[in-house]
Amino acid sequence: MWDPTTYLRYGDERSRPFHDLLARVAADRPRAVVDLGCGPGQLTATLADRWPASRVVGLDSSPEMIERAADLAAPVGFAVADVRDWRPDPDVDVVVANAVLQWVPGHQELLARWARELPAAAWLAVQVPGNFDAPSHRVLREVAGRPAWRAELAPLLREAPVDDPVDYARLLTGAGCAVDAWETTYVHLLPARADADHPVLAWMEGTALRPVRAALDAAGWADFRAELGVRLAQAYPVRQGQVYFPFRRVFVVARTGARAEENL
Repeated sequence: MWDPTTYLRYGDERSRPFHDLLARVAADRPRAVVDLGCGPGQLTATLADRWPASRVVGLDSSPEMIERAADLAAPVGFAVADVRDWRPDPDVDVVVANAVLQWVPGHQELLARWARELPAAAWLAVQVPGNFDAPSHRVLREVAGRPAWRAELAPLLREAPVDDPVDYARLLTGAGCAVDAWETTYVHLLPARADADHPVLAWMEGTALRPVRAALDAAGWADFRAELGVRLAQAYPVRQGQVYFPFRRVFVVARTGARAEENL
């Protein structure tokens, strides 16, 4: 289960990659825009602001996220849907998949299929976190590998669920797209307070720790969380009242079809 409130703790930091991704999408008057893995919908609403004449749809597999999104006063159609089952309608000219495909094993096949099924000169914009070798995730895997939790958690944590920019560029170029691929490491400055959880632990509770929390009972989660918090505090010490949290992300923007008018 996703908790929209927990996810939005660091809304500003989480939204910046979305805006950097969309800055490379040069669509003028798309007929329809689809945001896959739209979460609580605030970022999807900005797509309706940018393309007010377009049909904008936000899809997410979490009923909790869609319930929160539906409360927004935005001209967007929100619905519960699994990204693995989605297929583009003939009028979809922009597809956004921001921070969702890391949860989907074999998503490379989805990307290639979408590139084939979208109309010519459509835009496909993807961003995935590329921080799975960061101290935060190494510590997470190490703690999850302890005897007390190994049986429940080892199958849930993958070491490399995403590719590098070159791999995505090669994949989508092979599918007939013009491609722009890159990576960025953001250094988030997370405020730290003595009376609050370590900020990297609070960040991870909104995303990476969600399957861990779901797999453990209350006592197991409390013990796991306490041990992980100690390890994260060692890996990310507080300096000048804040934690410096580097976060690598991978981006790819592709324009489909041989009839695309120009390279990116």
